[in-house]
Parts: sequence; structure tokens; C-alpha cells
Amino acid sequence: MKWNYYTPTFLIDKYVSPNTSAFNGHRNFSYDLVRNKKPKLVVELGTYSGVSYFSFCQAVKDGKIPTKCVAIDHWKGDPHTDKYEEDIYIKVKEISDIEFPKISTLMRTTFDEAVSSFEDNTVDILLIDGYHTFESVKHDYVTWLPKLSINSIVLFHDICVKKDDFGVYKLWEMLKKQYPSIEFDHSYGLGVLYPKGCNDQFIINQQDEFKKVYEK
Repeated sequence: MKWNYYTPTFLIDKYVSPNTSAFNGHRNFSYDLVRNKKPKLVVELGTYSGVSYFSFCQAVKDGKIPTKCVAIDHWKGDPHTDKYEEDIYIKVKEISDIEFPKISTLMRTTFDEAVSSFEDNTVDILLIDGYHTFESVKHDYVTWLPKLSINSIVLFHDICVKKDDFGVYKLWEMLKKQYPSIEFDHSYGLGVLYPKGCNDQFIINQQDEFKKVYEK
């Protein structure tokens, strides 16, 4: 496939500074991923202020793609993020309602409670960015694996963080030895995994080119 690079304007920037999110450095890639892959369903586990999530929504809106995006978070925080103030969720809902009403669905619940709302083999892109201990991220991955479609993509944020009890990097090191993948080292790291097969070897072969473009 041909990979197109875009220069989007992110509508969320009118409401929230992108610097509120450690994901900021990856949103151009996540935007381009959706524009190029044209998934039917994108699910994000762990949304916070919406910087990552609304990059997906922006791609759908700009590309006029018939994609549904779902953000799942209880917006209460965890030991790594501390407690969330209620105004964070209120702002995310405002952006969702105003800018992406036909694209975005917010589910204010836990990941485990939400999983039964999705049919097996339907999620095309899954971003896992919740509680970052090894046990938690592994649980999220295993729990949601049946929901992934064939040739689906799983994104893992914070694969380069090795402080305290962060453990995403441990799971990532295991998974990337088993499945096709690429990875980025900037903005705390992003892993891109094909756990159910890859019909798009082009992306895997673009690792070096992607690093030149996106790791700025």
C-alpha cells in the first residue's frame, strides 16, 4: 500500500493544550494510521484529556471515513496519574459532542465492564493506555484480544518507561518477539503490534522511514 503523510489541524487544540498529554508526540502517526488504514472501529483504553483519542477522531472527520471511535475511561485516575478532577471529563465530553458527534462515543466505565459491549473480531485499532503496571497492561491486552479483528493493530503507549512499577516495556519486549511490529522511542515510546496477523508488510518495512518522519 501507499502511505500518505498528512499535516492535520487538530481541533482539540482549541480546547486543551496538547502538552497535557505524554502522547502528544505520537498523534501525527495515529492520525495518519487511521487515514491510511480506514478502520471500521477504533477503541481507546485510557483517554484522560483526549489528545490521543481525538487524533483518531480528527482523521475520521477529515478523511470522511465511516469509522466509529470509542473512548473508554472512568476518568477517576489511578496511582500513576493521581486523581482526575471532574472538569477533565467535562472538557472531553464537550469536545466529543461539539466536534465529533457522529464519530465519537465515550464510555465512562472500566475496561473490564466495557469489554462485553463489543463483539468478537470487530476492533480494528486498539490503543492500550491505562494503568501501566505489567500485570494491568497484560490483563487489558489478554482481555481485549478476542475483540480484535483479523489484521488488527494494537498500540501500546509508554513502552520506554522503566521507572517505578511501570511495566508496559516488559510486555512489549515479549510481544514484539512473537508478532509483526514497529516501535517509536520518542514521547515515552509507542509500540505498534499485529497480534492476529499482518497483511500489510509495507508498514513493517517502513520502520526507518517512519522514525525519520515522526520522531521529531
